[in-house]
Amino acid sequence: MMSTPAPRTTRLAPAARRAQILSAAAELALADGLERVTLRAVAERLEIRHGLITHYFSAAEDLVVEAFVAAASADRELMFPAEGTPIERIAHLARVNDSVDAGPLARLWLNARHLSRFSPPLAAALAEQDGKDHERLRRLIDDGVRSGDFSARDAASAAVRILLAVDGVCAYANDPEAFAAATAAGFVAETAERVLGLDSGSLQRIA
Repeated sequence: MMSTPAPRTTRLAPAARRAQILSAAAELALADGLERVTLRAVAERLEIRHGLITHYFSAAEDLVVEAFVAAASADRELMFPAEGTPIERIAHLARVNDSVDAGPLARLWLNARHLSRFSPPLAAALAEQDGKDHERLRRLIDDGVRSGDFSARDAASAAVRILLAVDGVCAYANDPEAFAAATAAGFVAETAERVLGLDSGSLQRIA
């Protein structure tokens, strides 16, 4: 009987190997859900030995948390571009979250919110990422108020309301019939327009 050959391991610097493992875990989380992120699944995805994963992540929960953080951090950079006027950047945020392409990330956040009930480390990471998104959006709104683009009196509250609209759309990410798709289209943009004192439809016209 022939034995299965062991995976070939290309030698990488420790930092590069850890980044490779984390990237694969984040991709797996986006594609199949955080529940599918196991040490063995990531090792198989990379075609490396299981023991090599445990050298960097001793427990699957550690890898799950860091995979979520990596994906959420990438999501933040996608939502909040550095270039453009405040109103253009808000229009971009609304377009990204109102798009069908937001599905994988929406499912990831929905997945993380559910699993955080059973994992204190994931709950802590989720709270931290929520806080970072809120702070980034609050600063963007403050920029718009200073430039005269927005008329929100309380940037922090306006940011919460817009993020609640984002989460509201995320809540239907797993809907197989997409019954809410028609009415949800433009919901984030409409919410942002309302709380920022913008003309109805202005963000969608920019987008």
